Amino acid sequence: MREVRVRFAPSPTGALHIGGMRTALYNYLLARKHGGTMILRIEDTDQNRYVPGAEEYILESLAWAGITIDEGVGKGGPYSPYRQSERKDIYKQYAQRLLTEGKAYYAFDTEQELEEMRQRLKEAGSSDQQYSSTTRSSMKNSLTLPESEVNQKITQGEPHVIRLKVPANEEIKLTDLIRGEVSVNSSQVDDKVLMKSDGMPTYHLANVVDDYLMKISHVIRGEEWLPSAPLHVLLYRFLGWEKEMPQFAHLPLLLKADGNGKLSKRDADKAGFPIFPINWTDPKTKEFSAGFRENGYLHEALLNFLAFLGWNPGTEQEIFSFAELAEIFTLERIGKSGAKFDIQKAQWYNQQYLRAKPDEELAKYLLTSLAKESISCPPEKAAKICAIMKERVTFPKDFWEQGKFFFHSPTEYDPQIVSKKWNEDTVRFLSAFSQELKLISLFNSESAKLTLEKVATIVTIPSGKIMQALRMTLTGGASGPDLMTTMEIIGKDETIRRISFALENIKVKVS
Repeated sequence: MREVRVRFAPSPTGALHIGGMRTALYNYLLARKHGGTMILRIEDTDQNRYVPGAEEYILESLAWAGITIDEGVGKGGPYSPYRQSERKDIYKQYAQRLLTEGKAYYAFDTEQELEEMRQRLKEAGSSDQQYSSTTRSSMKNSLTLPESEVNQKITQGEPHVIRLKVPANEEIKLTDLIRGEVSVNSSQVDDKVLMKSDGMPTYHLANVVDDYLMKISHVIRGEEWLPSAPLHVLLYRFLGWEKEMPQFAHLPLLLKADGNGKLSKRDADKAGFPIFPINWTDPKTKEFSAGFRENGYLHEALLNFLAFLGWNPGTEQEIFSFAELAEIFTLERIGKSGAKFDIQKAQWYNQQYLRAKPDEELAKYLLTSLAKESISCPPEKAAKICAIMKERVTFPKDFWEQGKFFFHSPTEYDPQIVSKKWNEDTVRFLSAFSQELKLISLFNSESAKLTLEKVATIVTIPSGKIMQALRMTLTGGASGPDLMTTMEIIGKDETIRRISFALENIKVKVS
């Protein structure tokens, strides 16, 4: 088998979309499965759309996700440089070769002339309004102008581009590892620009040249690039590289949760979830966008979620470690249909990964939150809190947000519980319970439970009738983690104090 060399090749035109992260993940998994190489290439040929800080953002996003780069930007390697803007001279050589062999040509048309051509064709009812084999003969290019005039224009520095000379009425075929056989007639392919007037290559020339020179074995990219694939096949053929052409795999789109349309930032903002891996502030507009990292998603949970957006292992198993994913991942198990982006499923993954972590590791999240509140807490206590709360939380911040009552006694109480459960029986039971707790020498969840049962017998009131009211006196709310363990963690004296406070401050409703 050919050595597996894959590339993730984002453009630094803004924040890395979560769909781009999925593309990076699939490339990474294929490389790891076959002991191959993961390359990061920055495709920055469109200098007009270049956004300062975007490249650094991409690198930080991949590092946070745990997607390790073996070769490329930030790492180096035998095929450097890995920024396309630094490889202009390389592309010029191959563009010149195509010109010399009659497979490309100079075009001098202005934007106005191009627009006039499109308008003429539109008015004539033509469905083909592209610069192609049927329209190039009426345009201003080296195929229609005398050679002397072409040379003069170039010598005088007249703005021009280099276009690929696409043959007329030819079937262009390729095999996509996801979509199978793809066949397109060349009449549907326009004479794409290969080199722009500013001397920079377009994506089409640059990515084909780089993929060949960097010995890329598989091109895994989004579905939106499928219409360009026939053009790239032509370039491989024209340059004599057909045998070295990589295998293509065009990934399905990420769709909204209802499956109706492509997922966009606007959709994510409207639904209240991130669309980028980490926080991003647009340097031009200053618009801020929160990331999955800062929203409390664990990188391993997010990647497990992303792996299933389009791919499935063929089993019922849903939780996979990075190593397990790499072992079973295959491009052939990626579907053609768009994948629904269900943020609730992403949250479910986060819950599963949090629950699987050791209590001592979870305690670090809580201790970080406590430090921000200037609250000191022994690590052992933090670990106990996390142990009884981890089945109830979705994000690391929830340990603090939902567990504040461990550090702050309630001063306000759930009005529904007060209305329904706070009565004379409740007061009598809790008063007796408080007194009995004072007599306990060894206080823990077990002794608290035994005391509760003892009081229920003494006052002849079932403990079940007052459990919600008891929880409310200790936490302020109607629900929470195991109540006996909660009492053990806050301690005997604090438990008694909170019950006494509630008895003094909550009025019994007179029936």
